Amino acid sequence: MTNEIDRQRRGLLSITALGLAAMPFGAISVAAAQSRTDEPSSSPPAASARATHAGFSPLKHIHAGELDVAYAEEGPADGPPVLLLHGWPYDIHAYVDVAPILAAAGYRVLIPYLRGYGGTRFLAEKTPRNGQQAALAVDAIAFLDALKIDKVVLGGFDWGARTVNIIAALWPERCKGMVSVSGYLIGSQEANRNPLPPKAELAWWYQYYFATERGEKGYRQYTHDFARLIWELASPKWAFDEATFNRSAAAFDNPDHVAISIDNYRWRLGLVRGEEKYDALERKLATLPTIGVPAITMEGDANGAPHPAPEAYAKKFTGPYEFRLITGGIGHNLPQEAPEAFAKAIVDVDRA
Repeated sequence: MTNEIDRQRRGLLSITALGLAAMPFGAISVAAAQSRTDEPSSSPPAASARATHAGFSPLKHIHAGELDVAYAEEGPADGPPVLLLHGWPYDIHAYVDVAPILAAAGYRVLIPYLRGYGGTRFLAEKTPRNGQQAALAVDAIAFLDALKIDKVVLGGFDWGARTVNIIAALWPERCKGMVSVSGYLIGSQEANRNPLPPKAELAWWYQYYFATERGEKGYRQYTHDFARLIWELASPKWAFDEATFNRSAAAFDNPDHVAISIDNYRWRLGLVRGEEKYDALERKLATLPTIGVPAITMEGDANGAPHPAPEAYAKKFTGPYEFRLITGGIGHNLPQEAPEAFAKAIVDVDRA
């Protein structure tokens, strides 16, 4: 690891880059939440030392909305359903060790590849390769509809966390409870017009890179190298091996992956408009709606990706709520780095 990357990591670890105003906790204080729910440093062992599952049962496919969705399913078919959503640049294997824990507890665990990942494909070539936040949330609702599932426990990180936030806020009747890494991530193009302090802007370097033609070409040419760098910066203490990375990197070979990724970050900056059919949803999301379903938010103590401080979003959760800090060098990909802690949060929020 070069000194330059080490400096970038140290800088990223000190940054909280969501443009939400700082707010005190509502029903629960940060100090109280952490004193009750912090995991000891020895609790989640280093990822390289933990025996991990090699993969999932054979994947399934279902037509849902605009997509033919490839997804993993574990656990009893009649168990209470749990929907787990991955982020960028990760894939369903972020939950490869979470799923068996939940399945053993009797849950039906569903883990779909997002649009632009793995075996998920658009049903029509003419469909816009749109990565805006509302599109991903509508995909998830369509997936549940296709499976005839009315209500689930939701879990996610990164893009997945934002998506479960949106579902819990706009479709609470579909959500029994929610676990999200890095808390409340719903945003708007208007809010993103406001500049952040320079150190915070630095953490979003890839977003500005993707805003350029050079960045799109570079990501297409070096997709796997780019993803590996993000993994290293976002989880500086996660000792993932080559096989672990390659297993997930195969998902980025999806023919729509680059287009979806670029569109997602360009949409955030207002460089692309988004689809008109999502305008009503985006207007609701731009108000930063509260979440009233039972919720647990989580953070790793070594998350090197941009993320908000927990006190900045606590009042967005108006129902039963906890914040949990997971210690021991846990980075951005918390479900894969601390699967026991993430699975426990899913079970606990289901019982709330």
